[in-house]
Amino acid sequence: MINKLLTQLKKLRYKLNQHTKKLSNTRYLQRNKTFKFLLSLTIGVIVTTLGITTDWATTGTRMLTHNTIGSENLRVQNNTEIPTLKGKISSINNTIASEHLWVKNNTEIPTVIHKISQKSNTIASEKLRVQNNTETPALNYKTSWIGNTIGSGNLRVQNNIEAMYVAPDGTVYTNSHWDEAAMEAGIYKDGKVIAALGDTHGWSRGGGKAVTANSKYVYIAMTQGSRGDTKEDYPPEGTTWYSVRRYDLSGKPAPFPNGRGWDKSMVITSTKSEVTGLATVGSELYVSDFAANRIRVYDTETMKELRSFTVANPGAITIDPQKNLWIIQSKNGSKPAKILHYSQSGKQLPQQIADIVEPTAIAINHQGKLLIAENGPRQQMLTYEIKDRPVQVSSFGTKGGIYAGVAGEVRDLKLYGLTGVGTDASGNIYINSNGFNKSGTDLRKFSPSGKLMWRSLGLIFVDNADADPKTDGVDLFTKQEHYLMDYSKPAGKQWNYKAYTLNPFKYPQDPRLHTSPDGTFVRRIQGKPFLFLTDMYNSFLQIYRFNPATDGKVAIPAGMFVGTNSADKPFITGNWPPHQPEKGEWIWRDRNGNGKFEKNEYDRSKDYPYLGGWWVDSKGDVWKALRTEDGIRHYSLQGIDPKGNPIYSYSSMEKQTTPKIFNDLRRIEYFPETDSMYLSGFTVDRPAFSDDAGVAGSEIARFDNWSKGNRTPKWRIVIPHDSIGKREVSTAAISVAGDYVFAVTVKTAEVYVYNAKTGAQVQHLKPGPEVGGESGWIDIPYGIRAFRRSNGEHLVFVEENWKGKVIMYRLAG
Repeated sequence: MINKLLTQLKKLRYKLNQHTKKLSNTRYLQRNKTFKFLLSLTIGVIVTTLGITTDWATTGTRMLTHNTIGSENLRVQNNTEIPTLKGKISSINNTIASEHLWVKNNTEIPTVIHKISQKSNTIASEKLRVQNNTETPALNYKTSWIGNTIGSGNLRVQNNIEAMYVAPDGTVYTNSHWDEAAMEAGIYKDGKVIAALGDTHGWSRGGGKAVTANSKYVYIAMTQGSRGDTKEDYPPEGTTWYSVRRYDLSGKPAPFPNGRGWDKSMVITSTKSEVTGLATVGSELYVSDFAANRIRVYDTETMKELRSFTVANPGAITIDPQKNLWIIQSKNGSKPAKILHYSQSGKQLPQQIADIVEPTAIAINHQGKLLIAENGPRQQMLTYEIKDRPVQVSSFGTKGGIYAGVAGEVRDLKLYGLTGVGTDASGNIYINSNGFNKSGTDLRKFSPSGKLMWRSLGLIFVDNADADPKTDGVDLFTKQEHYLMDYSKPAGKQWNYKAYTLNPFKYPQDPRLHTSPDGTFVRRIQGKPFLFLTDMYNSFLQIYRFNPATDGKVAIPAGMFVGTNSADKPFITGNWPPHQPEKGEWIWRDRNGNGKFEKNEYDRSKDYPYLGGWWVDSKGDVWKALRTEDGIRHYSLQGIDPKGNPIYSYSSMEKQTTPKIFNDLRRIEYFPETDSMYLSGFTVDRPAFSDDAGVAGSEIARFDNWSKGNRTPKWRIVIPHDSIGKREVSTAAISVAGDYVFAVTVKTAEVYVYNAKTGAQVQHLKPGPEVGGESGWIDIPYGIRAFRRSNGEHLVFVEENWKGKVIMYRLAG
């Protein structure tokens, strides 16, 4: 019987291929019901029910989506950078056996509503009975983004600007250690990104924190690590070159005789620490070699070292009209920072500036005055007359920066985390703010009178957004930023940067200064707003409160959960946070409201060390999923203390058993309004191929009447997951909101949308033309977050760290 059915299947497969070729440019395939019925019936006997979803691009090209495809020669073709897939890929529950099947995914997604035939994506019981759902209308959706001035293309605002040089014509040259899309060093003009300096990324390379230019070349600090290939002039194993690389003014490398590196455009300055300052005067390039406590001088054309002289802890350099050097001397232990004055020959001159707290950048303006980025509590650009004894003559920006007035509120003249200053020949002022702990780029140009002329923002890196439920999604939050939305505006223009919520001066122990959180939950608890943040490894959950009367828009550290370390040592190594328990896990609550981690503020415990995920429900209860049999932890809210902090404790924590269908629980979302629990993870039927700790699993299941003890799923969905060990197909994150369950894949960043009541798939979202049809990988466990507005519209936020933004899908209600 089986052999006969296999023979029939092969014949039907051949017919399917012939029909596909014949009808590939028509729309009749949807109407050929007899053929589809016979094919589905036969394949359903042997494997499962064959489900084919059809999607039509604006060009009329047919696309097959949302099916598991078994093939020895499968390629997924896209206009974005998606790798070729080889071998078998298990993504949902259906199998198309083909020797040479091609699936073409176009980047432009039509917004017209069309019907998708959905079959065999829902599993209705523990016995894995397949439920065939009827045709469901697809949802109309549009793509937008937040957090970056530019939403698509190779040139957009980089992740951080850590050094900046302004040419007389107003061209701005920048440098940074890292940019995910290889724009460590950029060129900006008139509010636009006009070029990126090439080859600063990959092959163990990175940028740096110094940049300068003259009339012919751009010079940047960069790092080059070993590649195991010294023949191509890479460093030997275990060695890093801290170098200066030369480019022409268009951003192309400019090699020179005896240059080093793969293209002979580098000069190696050190193997001990990075270059911290660059400046040119005449035919000479001055370089701060921090580790050697020296300024090295090179010929700008030959790049040969001419001489050097001693300066302790040298940093940024600028050249005054007399062609002398002003150099930031970085602070050293208890010794404060200074700005020193040197001749070109290396003689220290008597003038110096010591009445500053944290100088981070310097420049000479068109009038010959010295500009200093003061990154201490003043958060201003200071101007000094330097003809004789240096004297401060003016300041630019609101004193106190972004923390003046309404703390955290963004205003044109409120600066924060200064990393670059400069002027052009017309006296226009350029200032970059990076925030703190590399919050993102905020580059501004002002007229000489102080009027904001343009602004370029690149605020997001490895982060996601969530909506304030009280304002119906008008207020959005990421880990450090607050946005005000106007959904009537075009894509990419809907967001307005409203506030920066981190204050390192008032709250120096804020966990955001010491960790790298990336997934935001916004909750209203007893009517009050709170932020909850976790990280790429699900290792902690941070809690923040707001008090507008005392802190304006700033998020105040209020609490923190951490998991149990697998080793017998503190969970977080280093000097932060102070007083943490030496073993196990802990909950911290800021009992006295000062935002500091103090000895009597910890609750201690010990538990299974491997976490699957966190969740905060609408009542403020915290849920934790552990990757073990009794892996659900429920921390019910015990109230809000007099300082405004939510109270949680281990004594009130409830342990709950993981439903038997799961053997590796990864994500958890509970909704008390309907008493519904949504869980994802690897199941007994579809176990993990390997221990890929960051993914969401192989199935999502919904359980109703959870608090009453029900552990029988209402439905089960098989989601894209790795079943062959190639890790090409897997789901990174899930989110439930309103009528739908959303799941996003890791490498293709595709969003699968399911009906929350039935589990049937209703849509398949991909980045639209508004963002160039492209996205980076999803790197975080909460890389998708959904919110249902009162008008029925669903907002879906997806992490997009490659081009430094959050993609936002809008699904019509």
